[in-house]
Amino acid sequence: MKKKFLMILGMGVMLNYSCQKDKLSPISQTSVTNDDNFLQFTTAPRIQAQVLALYANLRSGVFMGGRYQVYQEIKADNWINLSNNGVTNTATWNQSVTGTTTEVQTLWNQAYFTINNCNLFIDGMAAKGAAIVTPAQAANYVAEAKFIRALCYYDLLQMYARPYYDGNGSKPGVPLRLTGNAVYGNYDLARSSVAEVYAQVVKDLNEAEAGLPLIYADAATITTRAHRNTAIALKTRVYLTMQQYANVITEANKIVGTANFTASAGSAPAGGVNNALQADVTNVFKAPYTTTESIFSLPFITTETPGTQNQLGFYFYNNGSVLNAEYYLNPAGVVADANWKATDKRRVSFIIASTNAARLGFRFLAKYAQPSPYTDWAPVIRYAEVLLNLAEARARVNGVDAQAIALLNAIRGRSDASTVFTAGSFAGGPALVDAILQERNIELLGEGLRNTDLVRLGLTIPAKSGGAPAVPASDPRYIWPIPNNELLYNKLATPN
Repeated sequence: MKKKFLMILGMGVMLNYSCQKDKLSPISQTSVTNDDNFLQFTTAPRIQAQVLALYANLRSGVFMGGRYQVYQEIKADNWINLSNNGVTNTATWNQSVTGTTTEVQTLWNQAYFTINNCNLFIDGMAAKGAAIVTPAQAANYVAEAKFIRALCYYDLLQMYARPYYDGNGSKPGVPLRLTGNAVYGNYDLARSSVAEVYAQVVKDLNEAEAGLPLIYADAATITTRAHRNTAIALKTRVYLTMQQYANVITEANKIVGTANFTASAGSAPAGGVNNALQADVTNVFKAPYTTTESIFSLPFITTETPGTQNQLGFYFYNNGSVLNAEYYLNPAGVVADANWKATDKRRVSFIIASTNAARLGFRFLAKYAQPSPYTDWAPVIRYAEVLLNLAEARARVNGVDAQAIALLNAIRGRSDASTVFTAGSFAGGPALVDAILQERNIELLGEGLRNTDLVRLGLTIPAKSGGAPAVPASDPRYIWPIPNNELLYNKLATPN
């Protein structure tokens, strides 16, 4: 496995091949010309290396290798800060970020760095690369770049833009850059609307779905590179965030069967990835991290980790040492739910209480329990989320819907067989929706979806003890500010 991931994880930038130029004609050491970019498309191995480098950009610890999920968790309501350390995002937790706060600027920078490399790759394939590899391989590679670009833009919208429901996407989104910038120049670009950015995300994912392979040859590649189901699964998240519930159902039905809720029983073509729930949820968070439930994860090994103070385990568990973790579970958050039974496997296995006298009873999340140097893979999309996306969409469209209840039971039942929901459990559709939202809160705890679940519905972000105020949807702190550096160097950008 180590050799498999060295290529993916060891490439910090996309244009990492160099060619020897005539030393009498030196070139700039601080920019890459378009000609230099196209030189990366002269052989099949160089092209493949660039594809893998795109994933390396994405899995940076300051982006989706850790920090993005942390921001989405601690900005919401389930965590209490222990360290009061600005480096580990106290300002995000207590809702006091500004345009100069490190996390606000660093996440933006890494997301656009990744987007630009995707754009350079797509441009290079159109200009030269498509003639070097087979048509099927070219389509596969470009589809992977579009999937990654779509994911980046989706993530940016969750942090820096008003939710879609607010004005039906008419509010300012983010600058929509779709061509690669390889040299210095004037790249002033106004912010597209939220609807325009989402439209591009959906377009990229539709094209990715068409170009991605149904499956790869081994489980590790299936989990760490995009395939057809990966694009479909992300679309269910995107449409749920946009409150376009009929579209969630359409997409989910491609990979969710009506009987046993596996991709093999859905309408997906034969030969695809048979995504399905694990019988035991704890298997998803154990090495080798390549279960059928893990639709897309970002991998780490001991020599290639997310980097200092970026790791999910460092924030929420920290080697099992309750003295060193950055955040513990809010006693008034999801763990306070009396209907989340003490015998539920997720509570038994993932919620660990301190026995240290100084922090007696403080509870921590053990989903990411690998010791330093923290080699837990970062989950991005799980099949459990797709089932919950579908359940919520069906309940919102149909009310007390039989399949929505069955999907809810599939998630709850594998960890708590003693709880079985029936139609009589709910007074109406809104009550079923509330139960599904709470199941998301339990099942996806610590995986970077909680803040989006609040914001996409316009719900107030609750106050947290220790100095984090409640933030209603009308509050400017509901979303992050546009970074000061973007406003400084992009003269057409406007602040939130």
